[in-house]
Amino acid sequence: MNPKSLPDKTIERLSQYRRNLLICLSQGKHHIFSHEIAQIHHITPVQVRRDLMLIGYSGTLRKGYDVRELIDLIGKILDTEQGLKVAIVGVGNLGRALIGYFSGKRSKLNIVAGFDNNPDKIGKIYAGVHCFSSEKMSEIIVQEGISIAIITVPAENATSVAEQLVMAGIRGILNFSPKPLNVPPHVYLEEIDMITSLEKVAFYVKKHL
Repeated sequence: MNPKSLPDKTIERLSQYRRNLLICLSQGKHHIFSHEIAQIHHITPVQVRRDLMLIGYSGTLRKGYDVRELIDLIGKILDTEQGLKVAIVGVGNLGRALIGYFSGKRSKLNIVAGFDNNPDKIGKIYAGVHCFSSEKMSEIIVQEGISIAIITVPAENATSVAEQLVMAGIRGILNFSPKPLNVPPHVYLEEIDMITSLEKVAFYVKKHL
């Protein structure tokens, strides 16, 4: 299957597989079976095998999957050769946490700039990432060749920020604000609604109290 036609959920799981396969490899585990991957991710072995068949990879009955080979193959599908530059708009607690999480990781996604309108944050360095004034956002995005932006601003600012990002040439947006966004078809939008997720968890907890 052409990687561009992979289902969204498969892409999500491949990213999760790789993250945990890297942990397995660091612990000296060089082969893994589908039922072991399934157990880690709370899914069925059938789902694991189906995902890996979609990317043209199969294991052996005796040893299962080669961990290093599988990591490399997933990398070829998910990553770009040169990597992609990322900006964070809103360097509050969440923004700084994301910068800190990605700092120093061997990833093809590189956070290269933060933007904020708080004078106390502008000009500071957070985990190696410079925080610029929001007024310079379009200029820096073009100058640095940034293609992905993470929005962590308050809801009332999210729409105007997204519009500026699109105008600056951003091709993908990860939105952590509670404000749903509308972007042109050529811009990929992923929205993380933490409030809904937390309320969903609370609902299922309440059922078992």
